[in-house]
Amino acid sequence: MTIGPNCSIAAGVKLDRGPFPDRLGIIELGPRAQLNAGVLLQAWGGSICCAENVFFGPYTVIYGHGGVTIGAHSLLSMHCCVVSSNHAIPPRSGKLRFEPDEIFPVSIGADVWLGAGVKVIGGVTIGDGCIVGAGSVVTRDLPPYSISYGVPARVVRHRE
Repeated sequence: MTIGPNCSIAAGVKLDRGPFPDRLGIIELGPRAQLNAGVLLQAWGGSICCAENVFFGPYTVIYGHGGVTIGAHSLLSMHCCVVSSNHAIPPRSGKLRFEPDEIFPVSIGADVWLGAGVKVIGGVTIGDGCIVGAGSVVTRDLPPYSISYGVPARVVRHRE
């Protein structure tokens, strides 16, 4: 785990590399990262790496199984959730609970703003300068400097 200089980590934040001693994950916080109350970063043997001056709003949750990167000066508002894996789907005779994880890396660019409650599904790239409206679910890549919202999130215009 690497925590850069001048980070602000509020009470109630949990940074967890994972429960498996033989494959602990990586968490890297760049300089001046700000983690508010209730933030949960769980690497689960994967990685969560953020550049400088990233803001994590209250109760943001990031699961790093498949790897999550976040660019500099990005803002993840309250109650955002980023998931970089999924369970495999077994036949009806199998049990979902015991399926292995499928890995889907997530990349969030620099200067990105995720509004309150945004959910980011594994395997997507959110380009630099994007804005994603509150309550949106990002299920596909978003081009740089786009503005999107909805379930699923759709590009409605671009920043000029």
